[in-house]
Amino acid sequence: MQAADERLAAVPNILVLDVKPPQATETGRDSDGTMSKADKRIRPPGSKSVGWALVQAARLHRSRVGDRLADLDLFAGQEQVVQALAAAGTMTMGDLAATLRVRPPTASKTISRLAALGFVERRAEAGDGRIVRVRLTETGLAKAAAIERIWDEVEAELLDGFDGKERRRLRKLLRKAARNLADASGATGHEVEGDSEIDDDDEALGAGDAAAVGF
Repeated sequence: MQAADERLAAVPNILVLDVKPPQATETGRDSDGTMSKADKRIRPPGSKSVGWALVQAARLHRSRVGDRLADLDLFAGQEQVVQALAAAGTMTMGDLAATLRVRPPTASKTISRLAALGFVERRAEAGDGRIVRVRLTETGLAKAAAIERIWDEVEAELLDGFDGKERRRLRKLLRKAARNLADASGATGHEVEGDSEIDDDDEALGAGDAAAVGF
């Protein structure tokens, strides 16, 4: 123990650094009560921005959905293919890629994986083998119903504490923000998911309801 103390005493004093910011209190504020520079530096960039909050919410939502999809032997993203096929019945590979806004090779790779799991089946178009149509199997249809339940359950978790007006307002504002980004990126003719329903939602609110929501 004495030897250890002697070694510590031999350490040059110049190595003993005071890491507390000058004139900073234990609460991270300067003596005049303002936030210290050191405290400001540790805040995440963009923490007060709408985009930052949106990214965090989206990541948590995706993670939550992904955890639930794992129970169905699906990875996050594959459920969108299943949902698209459940809605359309039968689709060509080209139509599926366009609906999901992905490149055809990406859609083809996902379909191959789902086919190996027995969730989808592919058939060549009669008279033109270059056109391949895809549809869900009975197992795939059951998965689609389970996915719908997962989305409803996670949606309820996401919007816990929101009333009906707040939910409609949030949905409309997010769609408007998506349209803004689509326009800024030069994606002319790009239709944001649900755009065609926005005006219908406003009409359903009624004049009095819409005024109360603030639209």
